[in-house]
Amino acid sequence: MGPIDRSGRQAGEVLLQVKGLSLPAPTAEGTALKSVALTLRAGEILGIGGVAGNGQDELLAALSGEARSAPGSILLEGADMSRHGPEARRAAGLLAAPEDRLGHAAVPDFSLTDNTLLTAGARKGLVRNGLIDRPAARAFAEAVIRAFDVRTPGSGTAAKALSGGNLQKFVIGREVMQAPRVLVVNQPTWGVDAGASAAVRQSLLDLAGQGAGVIVISQDLDEILELSDRFCALNEGRLSAPVPTDGLTLDQIGLMLGGAHGMEVAHL
Repeated sequence: MGPIDRSGRQAGEVLLQVKGLSLPAPTAEGTALKSVALTLRAGEILGIGGVAGNGQDELLAALSGEARSAPGSILLEGADMSRHGPEARRAAGLLAAPEDRLGHAAVPDFSLTDNTLLTAGARKGLVRNGLIDRPAARAFAEAVIRAFDVRTPGSGTAAKALSGGNLQKFVIGREVMQAPRVLVVNQPTWGVDAGASAAVRQSLLDLAGQGAGVIVISQDLDEILELSDRFCALNEGRLSAPVPTDGLTLDQIGLMLGGAHGMEVAHL
């Protein structure tokens, strides 16, 4: 992989609006979301950083539809998605890739072909009238393998047989190649090698370059600064006001991660 290419992107119309998103903690160890608000535009990558356990998984679940929220709290191109589940949100163009690759993003014992059906069944026409189009599913899996250079014997290989980096390339590729309007990813390059990391990051930049909106939730501050146009900090389920990443220092990010949510762009 060559150097990351951030060229050719310009923020356009608002794609996603989150307003007053509050949800109780899903478990005793979980984190409640508290009046989360954000705006995401076409062609933009919004970075959300935070120390582990501050609501990252809960925010992805709320955006993906795994957790439902109050009416009017999540709008996709003006349409209220708040009470819709993952299938309806995917059909509308709001896709997500969770942090847990093996078990959440992919079923370990399923083949790569069968794993495409988890999220791409309707959007790519792999399931019609309740019937699986296996040739179409296999063709889509093979297209992801080729486009994202997934090292595997073939589309019939079980997900658990892949290395972490190759499975991550497949999981991200499966979502990117569905041409989402908005893609939300959590820890997109956690635990993968440098080559796979660069490929995944470039694919997210390319997706934004094609006019999609991308939210990158990550604990890797270098990744946040490399990819995102604006940055928000997530602290105990609260999201800070966004600031441009251009010129943002690690010290300023540290203040935000520590809960200095009142920071405005003019103060930086």
